[in-house]
Amino acid sequence: MLEITIDTEYIKLDQFLKLVDFASTGGHAKFLIQEGVVKVNGEVETRRGKKVRPGDIVEVEGQKIKVV
Repeated sequence: MLEITIDTEYIKLDQFLKLVDFASTGGHAKFLIQEGVVKVNGEVETRRGKKVRPGDIVEVEGQKIKVV
């Protein structure tokens, strides 16, 4: 599992997907989230504004990244 460090209290899910190169644009991130292929802590997440915080695990198509 990969780890990525953020230097803020949280990052919005759509921004996180762009940061880690799961999505190339905001529109692509929105599409992935709406299609239900993004999981946060094991549960499908459909809110692109979901706050991702240190300790959370984001998964897209079997690839997991832990936020630290």
